[in-house]
Amino acid sequence: MWPTYSDWVRILQARGVWPGLIPPFVLGAVAFGIGRLVPTLGAPVVGIVLGLLVGQLVGQPASIAAGTKFCAKRVLQASIVLLGAGLSLPVIARVGLTGLPVLIGTIVVVVGVGLPLTRWLKVERETGALITYGTSICGASAIATMSQVIGAAPTTVAVSIAVIVVYNVLAAIVFPYAGQLIGLSPESFGLWAGTAVNDTSSVVAAATSYDQLLLQVGIGGGVAAGTAVVVKLTRTLALIPLALFEQWRSRRGRPEAGAPTEWYRLVPPFLVLFLVAAAINSLGVIPAAAAPTIKTLAVYGTTVAMTAVGMSSSFRQIRDAGWRPLALGGILWAAIIAAAIGLQMLTGQWHAMATP
Repeated sequence: MWPTYSDWVRILQARGVWPGLIPPFVLGAVAFGIGRLVPTLGAPVVGIVLGLLVGQLVGQPASIAAGTKFCAKRVLQASIVLLGAGLSLPVIARVGLTGLPVLIGTIVVVVGVGLPLTRWLKVERETGALITYGTSICGASAIATMSQVIGAAPTTVAVSIAVIVVYNVLAAIVFPYAGQLIGLSPESFGLWAGTAVNDTSSVVAAATSYDQLLLQVGIGGGVAAGTAVVVKLTRTLALIPLALFEQWRSRRGRPEAGAPTEWYRLVPPFLVLFLVAAAINSLGVIPAAAAPTIKTLAVYGTTVAMTAVGMSSSFRQIRDAGWRPLALGGILWAAIIAAAIGLQMLTGQWHAMATP
């Protein structure tokens, strides 16, 4: 039986989530308003900057930590599902299949560079592996999954996620303006962001901001965000074979490690809901008049989530870890950006923005 509204209220109250919902939603509303007044900034970018400022100046009391985490994860996932309601299954299949060469190529490049570079930079092996997988697949989600597979220590996980967050923030801020400077079409930008940005939150934020920038020159439709989400979720599925490989490798000769995780448990539930929403839209159940409202809610939800990500980010962990993990993350980030550009050009998917 599905949880009712009252059930969800009791769950949130039991976990102490309510107090922590207020700051991200209020700051997110401010960021959303600023994004409407100054569209060239983009609401998600304003949200993450505002969240960073508040988080570093005020900190994050334990009383709001659960709510902030809820916004950064669950509100973002709900926004992605809403984006799915604006797509169709044929479009998802086409984008996912055409982007596969770029997706597979970038993963091969980053994993091929990251593991030996970890040794060369003398980064602790588990930290290097987590940063490599986080960069190549899906940021913090990949780190969380792979950490369970390889049995990484909590400190290692924290350092790896902190490194990934730094480049997530940079991507959310820099990518929209870089795409505009290069003059990328919405489809090319979506493929670029979906393959080269680490975490789903920053992929959605960068692509949503790019769509808002394009509106200023008369190009609408939210194509960049839709493309980026499909590409990113397709990329997330790469976590399954790589996690199973790491699982097999870490359990060789270690019967005490326990039974392996079933492959289907590695599939994020919100990905399934995203496809369900797209299927409902493909059937024509969602009226066309609802599309602007759904899109607005998706943008606002993304802004709230990015505000929460900014509030939750800590630069102390980066400072304590030293320069080596940060350097590894930066080199791998540059590698995946360059690989994504090069592979798009090689496959003929690098297109300039059409003049309206």
